[in-house]
Amino acid sequence: MLFTCVIVSGAGQPRYGGIGGQGGDVCVESKLQTRALKAVRDAFPEKRFIAGAGGNSSHKLLLGRKGKDVVIPVPLGISVYTDSGRLIGEVLEDGDKVVLAEGGEGGGPHNGWSGAKGQVRNINLDLKIIADIGLVGFPNAGKSTLVSAISRATPKIANYPFTTLRPEVGIMEYEDFRKISLADLPGLIEGAHINIGLGYKFLKHVERTKLLLFVVDVCGFQLSQKSYFRSALEMVFLLNKELELYKAKLVNKPAVLVINKIDMPSARDRLPELMDNLNNLPDVVKSVASEIQPETLIKFDDIIAISAKQGTGVGKLKQRLREVLDFYDEELRMEEEIARDGQSKTNKLHRAVDVRFV
Repeated sequence: MLFTCVIVSGAGQPRYGGIGGQGGDVCVESKLQTRALKAVRDAFPEKRFIAGAGGNSSHKLLLGRKGKDVVIPVPLGISVYTDSGRLIGEVLEDGDKVVLAEGGEGGGPHNGWSGAKGQVRNINLDLKIIADIGLVGFPNAGKSTLVSAISRATPKIANYPFTTLRPEVGIMEYEDFRKISLADLPGLIEGAHINIGLGYKFLKHVERTKLLLFVVDVCGFQLSQKSYFRSALEMVFLLNKELELYKAKLVNKPAVLVINKIDMPSARDRLPELMDNLNNLPDVVKSVASEIQPETLIKFDDIIAISAKQGTGVGKLKQRLREVLDFYDEELRMEEEIARDGQSKTNKLHRAVDVRFV
């Protein structure tokens, strides 16, 4: 939480009709070079920001000077909330600004020539990763291994759950210099939509990705001896349901499903039946327990079996991810173009109607 305060504005000068200067504003501005919220906390440990007071009006300077603004550099992807949870704004591109607290209005005839007080607010900054692709999976599915195999990122890799505790962004590079970002997100567990495990800390990051890359262990997963063992097929349905319960619109995002660890000894026997089931999800979903059945099935643009550890299928996956992203980018571009053309025709019609009635 950040405590932000704005000093009062300048006093007016009734004798000469002078107006006091407005108080400064406190705002955040997104900077590419600011990579994490930790950098903001380290730079401003007191978490208190006070903008400059507006200048008083005088016979030499009738219009008082505006108070100095305070600009806080933050990473891209920040959402700004009041302490009551109301969204004030977001900074999604380099140079975007959001005013946290406005300076008071300068003194003048409408306020008795006394400078008004500025806003005082408690503010929460929430970072949601912006990436082209977001990896979705249970712990120990091999997401970090895949990110290291497909990009230059070097996430922590180990043979136990929850090695990824914070998002790690990698960049896939292609021979024509195209770059695609992908975020290795913390593994989720059953109940993440109600904030069990890393819960919201994971799920909030998938909202701003263009494509979801589901990573599932072909051999299944069991978090602990007290937990249910889940087969690879059940994990697909569970991941689908967790996203649906957290925010229903997420299941409509473009998605690719990766079946990982096909180098494992038991994978040879499991993979053929699993792939058959995955290609027939609408019928297969009826055969699993009702508590893990999602209401809306994600429509995967492709299902690819790989071994991230050995590199099997990784090249194919990398190319396919680019193709899927390009397809949806082009689809979005065409929709926007059609919308612009429709608006242009509407404006022309309105102008024609206006002319007729002159």
